[in-house]
Amino acid sequence: MRRMAITGILFAFLFGLVSTGAEDEPLHGFTRASSAAEREWEAKFRALPSTDNQREYMRRLSAHPHHVGSTYDKENAEWILSKFMEWGWDAKIETFTVLFPTPKERLLEMVAPTHFMAKLQEPPLPVDPTSNQQNEQLPSYNVYSIDGDVTAPLVFVNYGLPKDYEQLERLGVSVKGAIVIAKYGNSWRGIKPKVAAEHGAIGCLIYSDPADDGYAVDNVFPQGPMRPPDGVQRGSVMDFPSSSPGDPLTPGVGATSEAKRLAIKDAPSLTKIPDLPISYSDAQPLLAALEGPMAPKEWRGGLPIPYHVGPGKTKVHLKVNFNWDMKEIHDVIARIPGAQFPEEWVIRGNHHDAWVNGAQDPTSGQVTMLEEARAIGELMKQGWRPKRTIIYCAWDAEEPMLLGSTEWVEEHDKELAQHAVAYINSDSNGRGYLEVQGSHSLEHLVNDVARDIQDPETKLTVSRRSQLRQIEDAKTEDERKELRERSDLRIGALGSGSDYTAFLDHIGVASLDVAYGGEGDAGIYHSVYDDFYWYTHFADTDFVYGRALSQTAGTAVLRLANADLLPFEFTDLADTVRLYQRELKKLADDERGELIERNKEIEEGVFTATDDPRRSKAPPPHAEVPPFLNFAPLDNAADTLTHSAERYQAALKKAWPAGVSATTLADLNHKLMESERRLTTPEGLLRRPWYKHMLYAPGVYSGYGVKTMPGIREAIEEKRWAEADSEILRVAAVLDSESALIDAAATELEQPGH
Repeated sequence: MRRMAITGILFAFLFGLVSTGAEDEPLHGFTRASSAAEREWEAKFRALPSTDNQREYMRRLSAHPHHVGSTYDKENAEWILSKFMEWGWDAKIETFTVLFPTPKERLLEMVAPTHFMAKLQEPPLPVDPTSNQQNEQLPSYNVYSIDGDVTAPLVFVNYGLPKDYEQLERLGVSVKGAIVIAKYGNSWRGIKPKVAAEHGAIGCLIYSDPADDGYAVDNVFPQGPMRPPDGVQRGSVMDFPSSSPGDPLTPGVGATSEAKRLAIKDAPSLTKIPDLPISYSDAQPLLAALEGPMAPKEWRGGLPIPYHVGPGKTKVHLKVNFNWDMKEIHDVIARIPGAQFPEEWVIRGNHHDAWVNGAQDPTSGQVTMLEEARAIGELMKQGWRPKRTIIYCAWDAEEPMLLGSTEWVEEHDKELAQHAVAYINSDSNGRGYLEVQGSHSLEHLVNDVARDIQDPETKLTVSRRSQLRQIEDAKTEDERKELRERSDLRIGALGSGSDYTAFLDHIGVASLDVAYGGEGDAGIYHSVYDDFYWYTHFADTDFVYGRALSQTAGTAVLRLANADLLPFEFTDLADTVRLYQRELKKLADDERGELIERNKEIEEGVFTATDDPRRSKAPPPHAEVPPFLNFAPLDNAADTLTHSAERYQAALKKAWPAGVSATTLADLNHKLMESERRLTTPEGLLRRPWYKHMLYAPGVYSGYGVKTMPGIREAIEEKRWAEADSEILRVAAVLDSESALIDAAATELEQPGH
C-alpha cells in the first residue's frame, strides 16, 4: 500500500556517517565475545539472499491477481506457509473474517452540456502478458465508499485539501450539492471524499493527472514506467485517521468468527459520500467542459486543456453500488523460538495481498522477506539459534486498510504488550537509497546496521551513499554541518499506510519501516500494470536492491534477536523530541504572525485594492489572533528526557566493560521493551482513542503523512488553542514517564555489583 516516490509521502534518506568504530569494537548491546560471534553469523547471513530466488518468488506470487477473497490470494498464503515450513520454521495460518465490498455497478457519465460516458476500464496490452486477466481482476474502484446514485454540477477542487476549499471560497465557488473532481496526490486518497463531504459535496471523483505520474514525468507504460492514459489508481478511502484501521465492523477487537460486529450503517470509517477513481483519459472531457473561474496557476495539471474550477453548465451522473460481502483473510505467522529468552519477540512483516497482480506493491517487499526467512533457515542448519523468539508475518488484506495486521494485533494485544520487543516492516521496494522511518529509540540501531550493508550500485556502504545524497540536497550550511557531525543521521517518523500502524500507534511497540528507493519513477501504483513485466523492465530489474533489503532488514532482526542488552538508545530520541518542540513553537509563532499580518492587510484594504475585477476574489475573513501557548511543561519535560538519556548512556558506558549480571540484564531488557509503551496513554488521542501514541500518528487531514506530537500539532493547525495547552500537558506527562523509566535503568547500572 505504501506509496514511495509519487504520493508525496516523504522518506528521510538515512545513515550516512563513516563508521566511528573499528571492526573489532563490540556492537551496541553485545559483549566483546558475543559481538565477535554475532558479526560472524551476520556475515554468513548476508551472503545467502539470492536475486534469482527473489525473481522466481515474484514470478509465482504475481502470476495472477490476488486481491482479498480471491482464489489466488489464498493459494499464495498457502504457498508462503509451505516455504516457511520447508525452511524449518514453525508456521501456521491465522484467519479473520472482514468486511470487503466489491463493485456491483459503476457508472460515470457527463449529462450536460454534452454527453460523455466514461470507459472505467484499463485495457490489456499485448506486450504485457498478465494485463489481460480481466476475469480475475477487480475493476477500478475505491473500497469503503458508500453506495450512491447522484447527478449534480461538477467542481474541480485541485487535490481536495482543506486549503483548496479556502481558495474556492475566495473565488465564490461552493461545492454544496455538487460532485467534486480531485487530483490524486499531496495527501492520502481518503482525505478527498472526507473533506468534500464536510463542505457539502454529494459525490467525489479522483483522477491521476499526467503532471504527477503520467507523461509529464516520463514515457508512459509500456514504453516507460509512468501511468498510461487509461491507467487507474485503486485504493481504500476508509476514514481510518479519524477512527481506526482494520475491519470497519470490529474496531478495537480481532475480527474472529465470534467477534461482535457493528451494522454496516453504523461503521464510522466508511465514506459519507460515494467515491470513484478514474483515469486521466476519462477525466479530461469532464475537466474540459468546466466553466467558471480559471483555476489558480498552481492547481493546473498536465492535460492540454484550460483548467477551470466550474461549476458552470457541466453536470455528471455518478452511480456506484457494491456487494457488501464478508471475506476470510489469511495471515501467515512463522516462528523460531528463542533459545534463551523465548518470551521476548522480535517481529518482522510484509503483506502478500494486492489490488491486482501487485509485483511492486507488495511483492517486491514480500520476496525480500522470504529470502530473509530462507537465509535464517540456512543458519539454523549450521547450528545457529536466536536468543529471542523471531516471528515473521505475511499479512493479508493490507490494501483495504491494514486489515490483516490490525486484526492480528487487536486479537493478540495483551501478549504483544507483554512480549513484543520491536516490529520491522517493509512493503514495496525499489532501487537507490535506503529509506527508513521509525521509533527514534531505534535510530542508533539502524544507523549501525546501515554501516554494514554495501550499496549494489556504488559499492559504498548504504550509509555513506545516503549521507552524501543528503549533503547534496541540504539547503543550508547548518544542515550540511549536522549531516557531517551528528553521530547518527536522522530517521523520519512513522505516520501510516502500512502494517506497522497497529504495532506502534495502538500497542506502543517500537517499530521500523525499511525500503530502498529514490531512483526511477513509477506510475503503475494500484493498477493492472503493476505486474512482473513492468517490474522486471522498469524497477529493480536485477533484484540487487531486493537482496540489499533482505540484508538490511534481516541484519536488524538478527541484532535485536541476539543482543545481550537490547540496542535501544535514547539520546537520539531526546534530540528528536527537542526538534519537535522547536517545530511546534515555530508553528504557533508563525500562525500568530500570519493572522496578525492578514488582519492588518484586510484593514488596510490590500485585498480589495489588488483584486482583478475580471477575476474577482473575495478577501479572506478576519481571524481571531490566537493567544500565546504555555510551552513550559514541554520545555521542562524535554530537558528532563535529555538529562535522563545522557545519564543512561554514561552509566552504560561505564558499567558495560566490567560486565553486567544476568539478573540486571533481564531487568534492563524488560525496561527497554517497555520504553515505547511509556509514550502511549490508555485514553489515546482526543476524538480518536484507538491511536494511543503521543509522539507519532497519521494526520486527520493528511492520512499517511505523520503528525508528530499530534495532539499539540493538530490543535494548533486547526486553531483549537485551549486544547493545544492541555495537550502540551499530556505530552509532557508521557515524556516524564519515559524519563523516569530511563532513570530507573541508569540507577541499576550505577549500583555496585550490578
